[in-house]
Amino acid sequence: MTLQQKTALIYAVILALVASLNYLPIPGIVDAEGRTFGIFALDVYDDTLHLASALWALVAAILSARAARIFLILFGAIYFLDGLLGSFAGSGFLDLGIFTWGVLDISYTLKFLSSAPHLILGGFALFMGLKR
Repeated sequence: MTLQQKTALIYAVILALVASLNYLPIPGIVDAEGRTFGIFALDVYDDTLHLASALWALVAAILSARAARIFLILFGAIYFLDGLLGSFAGSGFLDLGIFTWGVLDISYTLKFLSSAPHLILGGFALFMGLKR
C-alpha cells in the first residue's frame, strides 16, 4: 500500500468520525445548542457529505495508488476552496450555505475557526496528492 493509499484510508476514518460526531455520546463535542466544539453546527446534510467523502476515500484507498492520488487531489482542492470561501464569507459552497445564507455577518475569527477543518483537511490532502 502506497503512502497516498494510506493517507486516503486515514481520511476515510477521519471523515467517518466527523460524520458521527452528532450521534456519539461524547461530552464536550456537541454543546446544548448543537454546535460542534461550540463553533459550528453540523446537520444531516453535512453528515451525509462527510460520510460520502469517507466512502470515496475508502474506495480510492482500496482500488489503487492512482485512485487514492486522484481522491486526494480532488477532495483536497474542493474542501480547501470551500474553506477559503468560508474564511471570508462565513459560509461555503459544499453545504450550499453561500447560496442559502450568503455572506454572514460574524467575526472573522469565527469565520476562520469554522472553516479551519476544511482548510486543514483540504490543504493536507492536496499536498499529499501532489506529492511524488
